[in-house]
Amino acid sequence: MTNPNPVSGSPDKEPATESQAAQNAVGNTDRAATTATAPKRPEEQPRPSLGRLFLENLWAANTVTVTVLAVVLALLVGAVLIIVSDPEVLATYSYITARPADALTSSWTVVSEAYANLFKGAIFDPQASGFTAALSPISETLTYTAPLVFTGLSVALAFRGGLFNIGSQGQATIGVILAAVAGFALPLPPVLHLLVALIAGAAGGALWGFIPGILKARTGAHEVINTIMLNYVAVYFLAWIIVQHGVQNPNRSDAISKPVESSAQLPRLLGDNLRVHAGILVAVLVTWFVAWLLNRSTVGFELRAVGENPDAARTAGISVTRTYVLIMVISGLLAGLGGSNMVLGSTADALTPQVIAQIGFDGILVALVGRLKPWGVLLAALLFGALQAGGNRMQSYSGISLELVTVLQALIVIFIAAPALVKAIFQLRAARAARLKTSLAKGW
Repeated sequence: MTNPNPVSGSPDKEPATESQAAQNAVGNTDRAATTATAPKRPEEQPRPSLGRLFLENLWAANTVTVTVLAVVLALLVGAVLIIVSDPEVLATYSYITARPADALTSSWTVVSEAYANLFKGAIFDPQASGFTAALSPISETLTYTAPLVFTGLSVALAFRGGLFNIGSQGQATIGVILAAVAGFALPLPPVLHLLVALIAGAAGGALWGFIPGILKARTGAHEVINTIMLNYVAVYFLAWIIVQHGVQNPNRSDAISKPVESSAQLPRLLGDNLRVHAGILVAVLVTWFVAWLLNRSTVGFELRAVGENPDAARTAGISVTRTYVLIMVISGLLAGLGGSNMVLGSTADALTPQVIAQIGFDGILVALVGRLKPWGVLLAALLFGALQAGGNRMQSYSGISLELVTVLQALIVIFIAAPALVKAIFQLRAARAARLKTSLAKGW
């Protein structure tokens, strides 16, 4: 029996009509287009080049990119402040519509000169002649960096444990007192004398950290209030002890202690004419130890667990009270080492009311810029040390106020603390999307 509806195009059936042939042609075309545009399997996709992957991740919103761009933004805003603070440059803007080149040229001159001197004072001076002059900038940078590493690690460690250690200034002050007293009061041989002075400074800081730690653990007293009050106690204790008999320099009438013996001084690394000392090497070793402590040890795991969720840590069998005390003791110990560097290094060799400067409070900024990570703190301290060393030259050679360096530090912290602002200004992509493409940004 014959099929009344033969299949069109079949060789043993009737020929297809024109309409059926057209429909078949359209269907074949659609299938071909679909096949052509279908995504290739992963093994068939071409792998992007290494350079392309690097560029894609370079502009992703990872920690390194955001931090670098925050520094760039701070320098740009600082350039505006340099221009505004110079009356001669501002005078050229009064006739900018008539001669815009004058305003632009004078602005570029004052900004470039200021930042050039900042670089020459912190890193390297191309015009320097001689070994000492060439290495003097980096020597000054490392000298300022060493104590900041310790106080930055002190604040970062406490933050990781869920505590706000605002008392690193006071802990460093007690550390510098005990280190200096051990440095001029104990008659010991050179190497032993230095070790005893460093241990004394660390013990002083640890003691000053133990007080708010035990109060937090036993009574629930907030560590911010306790540490701030202890800062004042330490400052006034320093002012009192300097003028006491046996501590004050008998040959001076002002508030200054006896000088620390040379046997208790940290050795200088590049000769007597350059101030950089072995404290920077100790700072690197301590940074490695803190990184190991946080990431590789049982104590570090407990510390981070308490910092993330004290209730969950307590449920898991971790003693929260013991951990709080341990956190503040270690934080104080680190700050005490930072204070010891101020009097056992090349910054000073005797106690004065201003011997500790602001390294404790600067340590808070260093910890925030370093993202509370040990090696990040080391790099942030290096940045702040470079700003301090370069700022001295910028003030001397360019006439720029040293307070502008403090403004730059504050701007860096502001932009780093507001990563959403940096991402919006530079239109950064999400780092998560970049990591899906490549593992170059892993761990950033």
